[in-house]
Amino acid sequence: MPELAAYAVGPANSRGRRIREEAPSGRSEFQRDRDRIIHSTAFRRLEYKTQVFVNHEGDLFRTRLTHSLEVAQIGRSIGRNLGLNEDLVEAISLAHDLGHTPFGHAGQDALAECMKGHGGFEHNLQSLRVVDVLEQRYAAFDGLNLCYETREGILKHCARSNARLLGDLGERFLHDRRPSLEAQLANLADEIAYNNHDVDDGLRSGLITLEQLAEVKVFARLLDEVKQRYPQVSGRRLVHETVRRMIGTLVIDLTQQTRENIREHRPRSVEAVREAPALASFSPRITAEQTQLKQFLRRHLYQHYRVQRMSTKSKRIVKELFDAFTGDLKLLPPQFQESAKIDPWRATADYIAGMTDRYAIREHRRLYAVEETPI
Repeated sequence: MPELAAYAVGPANSRGRRIREEAPSGRSEFQRDRDRIIHSTAFRRLEYKTQVFVNHEGDLFRTRLTHSLEVAQIGRSIGRNLGLNEDLVEAISLAHDLGHTPFGHAGQDALAECMKGHGGFEHNLQSLRVVDVLEQRYAAFDGLNLCYETREGILKHCARSNARLLGDLGERFLHDRRPSLEAQLANLADEIAYNNHDVDDGLRSGLITLEQLAEVKVFARLLDEVKQRYPQVSGRRLVHETVRRMIGTLVIDLTQQTRENIREHRPRSVEAVREAPALASFSPRITAEQTQLKQFLRRHLYQHYRVQRMSTKSKRIVKELFDAFTGDLKLLPPQFQESAKIDPWRATADYIAGMTDRYAIREHRRLYAVEETPI
């Protein structure tokens, strides 16, 4: 492992695991975390969970799996340049979406609505629940027994009411403290990845056009740069050359601004990072440009009538599945029926949140379709 900065998380300053285990042989604790995440059932399911476009709408759109890999690649590159723990950044990046529902944000919103009055539903908290409780792989414990710092990074957001139930993991939400710099970086690597691949997928789908994107300053500037350098380039190559420059611009800016923030606040330990203002950040100019890009995507892609139609269908599927299972717990698979006796709503939410897009569609068809379907 390259030499770590004083403010990075390392073997000596990690808070360790909830259940003590023998140290791994031939790999670090955070490499072990990464490996457990990659081998988990929830990670494999990310291949068939999508962001904006539902899984059956096309083979070339990003999935939660490809998105997580992109976040890990971006995060590791920046982490290396800042002297951070790359393995921790990677583990957080690969695990951050494990609790996402089928059908992207539409499924998440629908399940949150269903869980009102029953403890609520937050996808970050669900990701933590997956690695702490729901994965059933090891004889000695439930979940994956990940290190504190990996779990901390997975929990990017959390309502104060839930934070009070999480012990030391929830304290920063109650006392205005920050997570490790590795966690802060993984969060912004996530932002870089999803903004830019939504641009790419939106163009590929035809729901947005290059002409529309010309109103976004950062995209227009880099598109013009590509056209001037490669006047004969068009189509997918033109898009790819522009998007990769956008990613590069954001990565360089995030690295430089974070380095400046570190120089200003001079953290000498992980605890100093937690007490300081957020140290991982973009420059004010890039922050403004990112905000403009997000507003563009919301207006022209996420609120596009074709996306809204699929979102409406997706929400209906999730709500009707929830109603069916909570109305008759015998419809739940056997592995969820025991926990349903204690909390039928949470058990149902766990089951639905773990579904892939196509599995949710298939389950809905099994329960509601009139025509004959296989059992």
